[in-house]
Amino acid sequence: MKHVGNCFCGAVTVEVTGAPEAMGYCHCRSCRSWSGGPVNAFTLWKPEAVRITEGAQHVETFAKTPQSQRKYCRKCGGHLMTNHPPLGLIDVFSATIPTLAFTPGVHVNYAETVLPMRDGLPKLKDFPAEFGGSGEMMQE
Repeated sequence: MKHVGNCFCGAVTVEVTGAPEAMGYCHCRSCRSWSGGPVNAFTLWKPEAVRITEGAQHVETFAKTPQSQRKYCRKCGGHLMTNHPPLGLIDVFSATIPTLAFTPGVHVNYAETVLPMRDGLPKLKDFPAEFGGSGEMMQE
């Protein structure tokens, strides 16, 4: 299965193929600040499943930390994705790929939440243990 999305102005086209490795919500301060919202909806993909098919010359990268390389369109400022080298995964913002049925499975960094969500999904204090976090669950 293939999904296609664009930046805010349409100059950059992103294509993802197959199924994401995971989908969920991140509540960390960095994601909230970058997304401009109280929570960021993520879809994680293996790097080979993500391609920029048009407008690559307009893609810029901002790396606040070595854990996250945030990519955006320099023409409109529209956010596209975040490469997470330590995880070996790329987070393509769910809003960037509108044809993907977003089915969240987890909340990460819930200890930093500013918008409590009572949706029955697992809420991790930080990250799963396999991604270097504590794997500690929090109460709703």
